[in-house]
Amino acid sequence: MSDKILFSSDKDETADELHHRGMLFRKIGKPREAISYFDKALKINPYHVDALTNKGHSLGNLGRYKEAISCYDKVLEINPKNIIALINKGLSFHYLSQYEEAAACYDKILENKPLHANTLYHKACSQALQNNYSEALELLEKAINLDPIFKFKAGGDLDFKGLRDNERFRKLVQEEKNYLDFQ
Repeated sequence: MSDKILFSSDKDETADELHHRGMLFRKIGKPREAISYFDKALKINPYHVDALTNKGHSLGNLGRYKEAISCYDKVLEINPKNIIALINKGLSFHYLSQYEEAAACYDKILENKPLHANTLYHKACSQALQNNYSEALELLEKAINLDPIFKFKAGGDLDFKGLRDNERFRKLVQEEKNYLDFQ
């Protein structure tokens, strides 16, 4: 992609065009630049859900999780059942080691979509990090039954470090040669 396209004037662009420009920067790994375009889009339309969501993603990429949560909260004011905002808000809390808050976000998704494998997996991670191993294993087993990719993911996920010697956990992940030694 030509730099002229990326860096052309955005003087009269719409919120959607500015959001699209921000997405281009996000896709090439330039979250700061992406945020500047999402902010421009949000000045035009403060309720632009995609710009808010992608600004949150970009802030998360920079480790600015509290600011990302703020973006997701704005999305959730517009649509309280937005799964992308809820799961990413949960992940932001997770990265801040606020596992109860993360689990609360996941619970909101599971109220309406009790078989959402990705959410079950992330909630299992949060439970494992709170030493709620029984619940973590229940959730992980459900996630794996819905989508076997989580067997691979769980085997190497440091969130499950406290379960590495647990027989049930080992059985859930051992059938594949993916179990990593966490030591």
